[in-house]
Amino acid sequence: MGIFNKLFGSEEKEPKEEKQALPWQELNSIEQLDKITKSSKTKTQAIFKHSTRCGISRMVIRNFESSFDIDENQIDLYYLDLLNYRDVSSEISARFQVFHESPQFIVIRNGETVHHSSHSMITPQVLHQFV
Repeated sequence: MGIFNKLFGSEEKEPKEEKQALPWQELNSIEQLDKITKSSKTKTQAIFKHSTRCGISRMVIRNFESSFDIDENQIDLYYLDLLNYRDVSSEISARFQVFHESPQFIVIRNGETVHHSSHSMITPQVLHQFV
């Protein structure tokens, strides 16, 4: 029976360790940017600008989430659906002086952008130097 189990997939497999969902905070108003700026004085803030219609953006956020390894008490993570909140995306570009890209990841400390990246350059490992 063992060979049939292997062929037809009924052999028990070890359960995969599930990663806990990241503590994303939805960013949907310009007023929240004031809070992010203020909070960045004491804690690293990060914004992930995501295009919900873009396959590349979906892949990048999935990779980011699967390799994220920082304690949630060390950073605040914000998620911006830039298709629904274009005004917020525009204000982020102006306020934090970054050229708009999608997907885009922006790290803020002491009210200023200390790192920004897009596409395949978005990785959580860069955060270690800012927490």
